[in-house]
Amino acid sequence: MSLNIQTVSNSARQIATKLGISKFDLSGSTVDETSVQVDKGEQKQVKASNRSGITVRVWNDQNTVGITSTTDVDDVGLELALKSAYEASFFGIKEHAPDFSPEATAPIADVKIEVGEAATVPQLIESLVNAERKLLDAHQAIESVPYNGLSQRSMNQFYLNSDGAIRSDSHSFTSLYLYTKTEQEGKKPRSAGAFEISHSFAKLDVQKCIDEAAEKTISHLNYEKVASGKYTIVFSPDAFLSLLGAFSNLFNAQSILDNQSLSTPESLGTQIASPLLSVADDALHPSNIGIETFDGEGTPTRRIDLIDKGILSSFIHSAGTAKRMNTKPTGHANMGSKITVSPHFYHVSGGEKVDDKYNLDTAENVILIDDLQALHAGVQSLQGSFSLPFDGWVVNQGVKTSVESATVAGDFRELLNSIVHIEPKEELTNGGVCPRIWVEGLSVTGE
Repeated sequence: MSLNIQTVSNSARQIATKLGISKFDLSGSTVDETSVQVDKGEQKQVKASNRSGITVRVWNDQNTVGITSTTDVDDVGLELALKSAYEASFFGIKEHAPDFSPEATAPIADVKIEVGEAATVPQLIESLVNAERKLLDAHQAIESVPYNGLSQRSMNQFYLNSDGAIRSDSHSFTSLYLYTKTEQEGKKPRSAGAFEISHSFAKLDVQKCIDEAAEKTISHLNYEKVASGKYTIVFSPDAFLSLLGAFSNLFNAQSILDNQSLSTPESLGTQIASPLLSVADDALHPSNIGIETFDGEGTPTRRIDLIDKGILSSFIHSAGTAKRMNTKPTGHANMGSKITVSPHFYHVSGGEKVDDKYNLDTAENVILIDDLQALHAGVQSLQGSFSLPFDGWVVNQGVKTSVESATVAGDFRELLNSIVHIEPKEELTNGGVCPRIWVEGLSVTGE
C-alpha cells in the first residue's frame, strides 16, 4: 500500500480550510510486512499485514495544541482526525506547548535509499526450511531451532504541515533470525543465535547466518563453571550496543528535562568515558539498512557526535527539548500523544591501532561476552547499575571455553571509564556499527 503524499497534503489543506483550522501538521507511515516461522521442516506461522497510520496535530488561536491518531487515511478519516485534534487543542498544555520544528522545511540529505523487491511467501518458507535443515545437520547435538523467523518489511513515511513542509522517504529490509537448542546426554541444553539483515531477500546472506549460529552453538557444547571475581571483559559489538541502548538516557534531552537521566544539562562538555571512546548517532550511516532522512516532526536527520574521545558532546533533541535547552533539534523526535526522543543508529569508534596486549589470540583469562540477557529486568537505568546474565566464553590464548552460567555486574559510568582498548575492526549489528570493546575490572559472578 502506498500513499500519494501530495494528494494527502492537498486533501488536508482543503479540509482544514473548511474547518477553519489554520495551523496543523501530519506525520505518518504505511507499512507492508510479511513474516514466516517454521518447525521441523514444516510451516509453523505466516503473518502478513498492511497498515497505515497518521498522527495529526492542530493548533488553535490560543496556540495550544491537540493531537490525535487515525488509521483511516481517506478524506473522511482525515476530516474526523483534524476535527478531533482541534477540539482537543482547547485542553492542550500551555507550558512548553509543542510547535513546528524550525527545520521542518530545511533541505533533507540527498541520499540514495535502496528499496528491494519483496519475495513471495513460498520463497520465504522454502529458504527458512532449508536454513533450519542445514543448521540441524551441522552437528548431532543440535536438536531443534525453536526460535526462527524470516521477515520482510517495506515502509513509506511522510511529514507535512500547513507552512508548506512536505517530505517522504521509503525503505525496505529483510531479516533472518535463527536460535538453536542442543540436547546431549548428561549435559545441560545449550543455545545460540544469529541475526542477519539486508535491503532485500535477494541480498540476504542466509548461509552466513546459518554458519554463525552453528559455530556459536558448537562452541557452547563444552562448557565449564567460571570462578567469581574481577575480569577483563571483551564485549561483542552487539553486547556493547545493547548496554549502551539500555542507558541511552545519558544523552536523551527529554529524559534529562524529565529528571529521568544520568546526565543533567550541565553534563555537556564533561568527561564521561575513556578518551578511547567516541560514539555517534548517525541515521544516514551507509551501513544503516533503515536510513531515515527526517524524524516525526520533519526535522532532517544527520550525524550527531554524542561522545567525542570520552567527552559528552551532544544530546539528542526534538524541537521542544531543543527550544527549552536553547539549541537546535537533532532529528530524533517520534510523533505521538507525547513527543518522545530516541536514537537511530549508533556508530561506535575509537580503535585506531592494533595492540598486541589486547589480542584474543594471546590474552589470558579474559571473558568474551557475546550476548547480554534480561536487560528489561537487570538494568537500573536511573542508578546506572546493571546485573545481567550473559552468553560468552573464557578465552585463554585463543582457546574459547563456554561459560556455563554467570552474570556480569557493574556501574555503566564506571564501565565507560574502564575501557582499555577498542579494536579497529567495526561490525554491523541490528543497532549500529561497533567494534569489540575491552573493559577492565568488571565483576562476574559464576553459578
